[in-house]
Amino acid sequence: MNRNFTLLVASVFAVGALTNCQSTTEAPAPVAETIFYGDTSVRADLFDDPHSYSEEESKVVHLNWDAVVDFEREVITATATWTLDEQHGSEVIFDIKDLNISKVTLDGQEPVWDLEYDDELLGSALVVYDLGPDSKEVAITYETSAESEALQWYPAELTQGKRMPFLFTQSQAILARTWVPCQDRPGVRFTYDAKVTVPKGMLALMSASNPTRKSEDGVYEFSMLQPIPSYLLALGSGDLAFIELGERSGVYAEPEMVRNAAFEFSQTEDMISRAEYLYGPYYWGRYDMLVLPPSFPFGGMENPRLTFLTPTVIVGDMSLTSLIAHELAHSWSGNLVTNATWNDFWLNEGFTVYFEMRIMDAVYGPDFADMLEALSYDDLQRELAVMLEEDPDATRLKQNLEGRNPDDAVTAIAYDKGFHFLKLCEQTVGRERWDAFLKRYFDKYKFKTRVTEEFLQELAGLMTQEEWNAVGVEEWVYGKGLPANCPFPASNRFYIVDEAVKMLLGVSPEDPDAKSMVYLEQDVTIRWTTHEWLRYIRALEAGGATVGHYRLADANYGFTGSPNPEIVAAWYTAILKTDFEGFDPKVYEEKVESFLTTVGRRKFIVPMYASMLEGDEKRQVWAKEIYAKARPSYHPLSQQTLDQLFAEHEQGL
Repeated sequence: MNRNFTLLVASVFAVGALTNCQSTTEAPAPVAETIFYGDTSVRADLFDDPHSYSEEESKVVHLNWDAVVDFEREVITATATWTLDEQHGSEVIFDIKDLNISKVTLDGQEPVWDLEYDDELLGSALVVYDLGPDSKEVAITYETSAESEALQWYPAELTQGKRMPFLFTQSQAILARTWVPCQDRPGVRFTYDAKVTVPKGMLALMSASNPTRKSEDGVYEFSMLQPIPSYLLALGSGDLAFIELGERSGVYAEPEMVRNAAFEFSQTEDMISRAEYLYGPYYWGRYDMLVLPPSFPFGGMENPRLTFLTPTVIVGDMSLTSLIAHELAHSWSGNLVTNATWNDFWLNEGFTVYFEMRIMDAVYGPDFADMLEALSYDDLQRELAVMLEEDPDATRLKQNLEGRNPDDAVTAIAYDKGFHFLKLCEQTVGRERWDAFLKRYFDKYKFKTRVTEEFLQELAGLMTQEEWNAVGVEEWVYGKGLPANCPFPASNRFYIVDEAVKMLLGVSPEDPDAKSMVYLEQDVTIRWTTHEWLRYIRALEAGGATVGHYRLADANYGFTGSPNPEIVAAWYTAILKTDFEGFDPKVYEEKVESFLTTVGRRKFIVPMYASMLEGDEKRQVWAKEIYAKARPSYHPLSQQTLDQLFAEHEQGL
């Protein structure tokens, strides 16, 4: 699996021995040897994908997918017909996992084929042999199974309307192989068209051109003209309605939620325009969004032309629309220019967080973006404190994930350390030069894939040697922890929040006048966004608040009864570390259980369960009882994370 490329920048750099100034004096392990400009040979392992059986010699370029979605049996029966690249070898390999293969043809004839390997993480390799130079198509007929991890089947009673069941897929990182036999690696891009049959009365949608109304017969056709990697394949189907937001954008959701969603996301069209002004044309035609059931494990998934979104961001004040900015930004960083392997995941997410901040700055102003940057920095510091103790190697931007699930890289390192590295680059070279550089980068490599070292070569062409050294590029990318020159974000709005927290912590909760002494007048707090309230709750915990302080804060601001899932999750996570003194345990237990059995977003539920497991034996038993009830409604990715959390807790007892 070799791949060569010509380096374009007349610059030489070596990954040298560097000292990490935060956490270790160990020299970072280089991923590549010195790369010589103008030399077409580089270490092939930069491009090897340890998470796919497919090989560079025989790649696919187009998919025709004909599928029937059976909600009663909870399976998809389909034929995936793959068009081969004109230049291919004598065999082609597809990744599959938990699929029942019934037939394989090569240009309409039965070829020699076999299933090889049986790996718990990677699944199996479907190998088709004896390809000739004129071979064009491989068709694979199959059925999914109950173990297909990408498929989340939702019964009607768990939807908002309770009329029809719901199905959605989650292909990232390597789960596309559990519902479509494919070359499941980000380094392979392909176009596709599809015909999907669902029960009458349902709307089916894909990461492609989409209908806006239900068909009479339940048959829908789709087309994706731009080449995408397999992790961006997506399907959703249910009782859905559509509202147009602008010339290029709209939102799909259950009828009961679609109007609220349309209000919440009403700034989308403006975001698209601002993003184009920053970094070039939006190449995907439309940007529509699908609001999923609450079991969706992430905030959003950047499927091209159809972003998947958690309903937990629909809070009525548009304060959580940074999620829209993030998923939209992926239309450039990730979807347009993609990490070639999951070892380079930070190229997707670090860039996207940076771009998200720039969009929010342009739409809502620098004060708003400053709050987001400060929260990003706090998230990074909290995760680093744990990771540097448990797995220091995981704090490098460039990862080595061979033998590991690529979802292990979905941490604050790829997102927030990646963002702060790029922010430092911007500050070092100046925003004008940096924006021009990124705009050229996205245009130059559109619909292509990159590894970290290729990006660094581009960066070396932008920076002077003095700027390169000032940033400490190699330390940021290959070193552990967080370099000392990480930009420290300051937020004027958070300064006010922090002063309010100091005021609360400075009084005795037992003082009969304490409540009035620390109450912030409504004309102050009514202007506070979700981010300010999150800062308030986090600062209480960081400042050593007692149960009495929490009780006082709740009496003044009603966190327990907040309709905002972000605030509720943060508040419950903090309160669950106490013994509920001064609160009504029965009320809290009912609210916590209700939240955990209806919401599946990992960002919320994992910290809450962790807080419960830190409590006494009664609290730990309670956590296990709730998880036993809630687990069937969680997405497999959430199940995996929580299974590991509970297993580690048992081992630590």
